Amino acid sequence: MNTKTNVNALVFRRKLVHGLLIAFCSLVAITAFYPFFVMIVSSTHDNFNIVSKINLLPGSHLAENYERLTRNMNILTGIKNSIILSVSVTVVETYFTVMTAYAFAKFRFRGRSLLFGVILVFMMLPGQLGIIGFYKEIQALKMMNSYLPLIIPTIANCFAVFFYKQYMDTSLPSELIEASIMDGCKEIQIFHSIVIPLVKPAMVTQAVLTFIGTWNSYLNPLILLNNKEKFTLTLMIATVRDATNADYGAQYLGMVISVIPTVIIYCFGSKTIMEKITVGAAVKG
Repeated sequence: MNTKTNVNALVFRRKLVHGLLIAFCSLVAITAFYPFFVMIVSSTHDNFNIVSKINLLPGSHLAENYERLTRNMNILTGIKNSIILSVSVTVVETYFTVMTAYAFAKFRFRGRSLLFGVILVFMMLPGQLGIIGFYKEIQALKMMNSYLPLIIPTIANCFAVFFYKQYMDTSLPSELIEASIMDGCKEIQIFHSIVIPLVKPAMVTQAVLTFIGTWNSYLNPLILLNNKEKFTLTLMIATVRDATNADYGAQYLGMVISVIPTVIIYCFGSKTIMEKITVGAAVKG
């Protein structure tokens, strides 16, 4: 009898914990989705309703908001500029930070620990601290109103270098590199044929984060770009105004449009990440 009672108590405890976990995860999911819900619903209301009250149901001003949005900005130009910048930053940053991380992970050279420590220190510093000096430097180099100052500095992304190095330390066997060298492979061949394929799960993860971060970037493009034809979609949305104030309805609709590409990229990226991790686990097992 006691055994049966203990089993029932254990089953009840497990069900209770399971139910609490589901409730907690549901609460987190609702909290995370609520800003997107507000954005979507607000895109269908006018300024008065957005400012004066909380809207939980769709309004009837979607067509008007879209008309004002397209009248104030060229959506296709903004999307094109954002794609050019985001893809360029993602490709450049991913390639060169993986190469840097590979050097730190598999090469032994004087000052290696010190240099990696410097990277860790700079990784902890807010990027906004150097924004004034960065602006003055770009101005002195006469590179204002260009995408190059937004692309080239990403080669030195400290977090990406740290992330890739940690991944290589556990997932890139040194014996494989040594065997390739003994077979006569050059370093550049090893990097492209062995390192990159084995680091793909980490590359996809970081590339998705980089693309989304660049797509949503506002501060640096705002400082360096002054030609509206080169504005990214995020900048264009921020400049949408009516006669006197910010046009919130049109801005919210622009945000909804700008979020769609990042959601698509994230969905494809997360699927690739899970597939790579599953295959990797199966191979190790």
